[in-house]
Amino acid sequence: MARINSEIAYRAALARIDELLPLVNEETPITDKNYIELDLISTLVEEYEEEHYPIGKPQLVDVIKLRLYEMGLTQAKLAKMLGISTSRVSEILNGKAEPTMKVGRELSRQLNIDPAVVLGV
Repeated sequence: MARINSEIAYRAALARIDELLPLVNEETPITDKNYIELDLISTLVEEYEEEHYPIGKPQLVDVIKLRLYEMGLTQAKLAKMLGISTSRVSEILNGKAEPTMKVGRELSRQLNIDPAVVLGV
């Protein structure tokens, strides 16, 4: 199968996907030419993006900060939820300290963070 070999070809493929999306929906038969073309181009774009725009594993600190924002929590509120000092929360968020297993468990439970992210796996 062909590959996307340049940024220009990648941008053209994205533009074509934008054109095809309104023509295909969940009820479109898999034998429809637009469905087939969208499927092929999407696969090519996915392969290009995996190579040129890889998405790394989320860092725990970034996930915690995102959840704090989403939940409208402050560091002080998080400290109270976790049963630790605000200075300890600050150290964790600044990368100066790692959470203990107990704190990690509470982070996972209280902020609904995947345990694999907490453990860094």
